[in-house]
Amino acid sequence: EACTAGPVTTESASSFVLIIARFISSCVAEQIRLAPDKFISVCKRFKDQVLLLEEPLRGIAPMLTAVRKLQSSTEHLTSLHPEFLLLCLLAKCYKTGLSILEEDIFEVDQPRDLYLYCYYGGMICIGQKCFRKALELLHNVVTAPMSTINAIAVEAYKKYILVSLIHYGQLSTSLPKYASGVAQRNLKSLCLVHFNSRTNDVEGFSYIELANSYNNGKIADLETYVQANMEKFGSDNNLGLVKQVVSSIYKRNIQRLTQTYLTLSLQDIANTVQLNSPKEAEMHVLQMIQDGEIYATINQKDGMVRFLEDPELYKTCEMIEHIDLSIQRLMTLSKKLTVMDELISCDPLYLGKAGRERQRFDFDDFDSVPQRFNI
Repeated sequence: EACTAGPVTTESASSFVLIIARFISSCVAEQIRLAPDKFISVCKRFKDQVLLLEEPLRGIAPMLTAVRKLQSSTEHLTSLHPEFLLLCLLAKCYKTGLSILEEDIFEVDQPRDLYLYCYYGGMICIGQKCFRKALELLHNVVTAPMSTINAIAVEAYKKYILVSLIHYGQLSTSLPKYASGVAQRNLKSLCLVHFNSRTNDVEGFSYIELANSYNNGKIADLETYVQANMEKFGSDNNLGLVKQVVSSIYKRNIQRLTQTYLTLSLQDIANTVQLNSPKEAEMHVLQMIQDGEIYATINQKDGMVRFLEDPELYKTCEMIEHIDLSIQRLMTLSKKLTVMDELISCDPLYLGKAGRERQRFDFDDFDSVPQRFNI
């Protein structure tokens, strides 16, 4: 308790970090699980001192060890998961953070841990350009059960909008039905304004409007909107993502051309997509071919681009193995879902709540066939 109370000077922080790192490395998992709250408190203090020293890299390995020792299984989300991901984020060790993001989570100690885990995890995936996984994690924050709106969900929704535009080239403005009523009512409206910390004023400013400008496909309008609101995007720490949104609109416009044309010159692509030169159009097309975003060939002699169909026949050994692994994972998740559904259906709190919400008379309370017709 003395290690977690009171300020620590910069001079003593280094020795403190060394001592706790040794403790985390040598402690026995079975013993620290008997007093998890104290262990978590010490580890969080360790993280604070690492940040005080401005050396987040020093805390990554000990914190990962602490997470593994505290976990009862890989499906268990502990209070140290967000702390570990924050250190990875600040140290830009994104690949290390991805090591725990690949695990399926079914057991959560505190709701706030889940929000932060998914939010920090989404940012790590963005740093690695893993936009599909980033969308999945940010989507979990936005649609998680919540009785009141929280700042984590609001910031996650802003990034969710931007990543959707980068990855899919579009945005669905309506949340799924399983999102909480609080999120359905408030998230969209909270992303329509910006709070100016210098003037303490609320200014009209919309991430949804940015998405609408993107969907119009007019690059000049999108760039004008971004330039006019650059300071606001910067204060939200989303300027880097916004710039990637602007860059991705060129790709989306090129992809739209593949749906209309079989062949097209680089000059026509540059004119249609509003690029400066055929050479710049060629660089975009080559990068998209390399990333697997389009299928095409370029004739260097006459400067023509021929758009092709997806060459994947889905019958190679690698593809069959990939499909088989996906089926196995879905079967495992289905079994897990069935078990969780059975546990919830037997939970006294759930049954009490469900009973209170039932109408006084249900349709099933009455015989569907009159008694006189029964045989």
